[in-house]
Amino acid sequence: MTKAYQATSVRAVVENGLCIGCGLCEALAPERWVMRMTAQGRLRPAPRVKEDPQADAPILAACPGVVAEAEARGASSDPIWGSYMQMHEAWAGDPDLRFKAATGGALTALGVHLLSSGKAAFILHCGADPAQPMRSRWVISETPEAVRANAGSRYGPTDTLAGLEVALARGQPFAIIAKPCDAGAVKARAKSDSRLDALLVALLVMVCGGASDLGKSEAVLRELALTEDDVTLFRYRGYGNPGPTRIEARDGRCFEKTYNEMWADEAGWRIQTRCKLCPDAIGEAADVAAADIWPDANPQGEDEGFNGVITRTPAGQALVDAAIAAGDLVKGQVHNPRDYDHFQPHQVRKKHAIASRLRGLTSAERPVFAHKGLRIEELDAKDIKEEQGAEARARAGRFDDEVPNP
Repeated sequence: MTKAYQATSVRAVVENGLCIGCGLCEALAPERWVMRMTAQGRLRPAPRVKEDPQADAPILAACPGVVAEAEARGASSDPIWGSYMQMHEAWAGDPDLRFKAATGGALTALGVHLLSSGKAAFILHCGADPAQPMRSRWVISETPEAVRANAGSRYGPTDTLAGLEVALARGQPFAIIAKPCDAGAVKARAKSDSRLDALLVALLVMVCGGASDLGKSEAVLRELALTEDDVTLFRYRGYGNPGPTRIEARDGRCFEKTYNEMWADEAGWRIQTRCKLCPDAIGEAADVAAADIWPDANPQGEDEGFNGVITRTPAGQALVDAAIAAGDLVKGQVHNPRDYDHFQPHQVRKKHAIASRLRGLTSAERPVFAHKGLRIEELDAKDIKEEQGAEARARAGRFDDEVPNP
């Protein structure tokens, strides 16, 4: 039987489809790596100089394409949903924020609370690029107003961690709002960078259905006979729950698609390979994870906006409690893990399928990430079709990716 192994260079991570474009390469070695968009619409690290895997060892030690870990830090535990303190419904206490932000605005509300209470000096997160509104960029928000301005989901490539070193260099307490895989990279990096334990006051994530490449958005523009240069606004979610995707053009035209019109056809999602292999899309490495809580993951029209909030750590629980006490967050009904099985059935299926998919990659003699604390073996469905499918796709080159030019 072929033995599993991990990628030993940044190039190998990318070329084998294990890169999610988190931006950690650029943060840790900006003299060697810079994030660039590929022809396939994916943010990937491009080498500035001759590649040196030995020099890149600190990157590889925390790269989500090489390692994925979670530590049980909550009072309760569930085989599917992992370690947690509490699970409950919540939404932003500010009605305007609740309406404009994605779902119920819980993550934005927590960011606002951290700044307005003085617990954090700034938030590292992502927002629309003003010059190219269909795309996203990492941002540092120092005021509640700036956090609000960047509210809303970004369904496409995001390299939030490219700003990590800039954030740490400030020497001030801060929080991160990002993807679950980003949170895993931050926790792995903290093992060798004590500044993270000293300065990072909260690690907040959304429960993630997968990050699409830019091709999904480009397809929408083609359908509307627009080019990216025509676009002045590309809002993926918000202004309701789930809210429409809204596109505004320079000539004054506006276009909207409902959530189901945008996302009903899963075959067109253009989800990146690493997401299909993700062992932790539910934010087990974070302090707080916020989820959509539609029955069977399908919104039945618009509503006021309700998040499911999973507090993962005592620090995350204390933050949520303080935000509720301050009126920045409103707590709704209590949930349990089986509720989340119903809200997010695709996450349950993925947790059971990951071991088979990784075996398929190993059989195809492809690298896989090391993993710990995510119960992958315990949840192994031993699905031979999943295993054979992953092996066949890998051998056919369907997981292959490219390292862009700088």
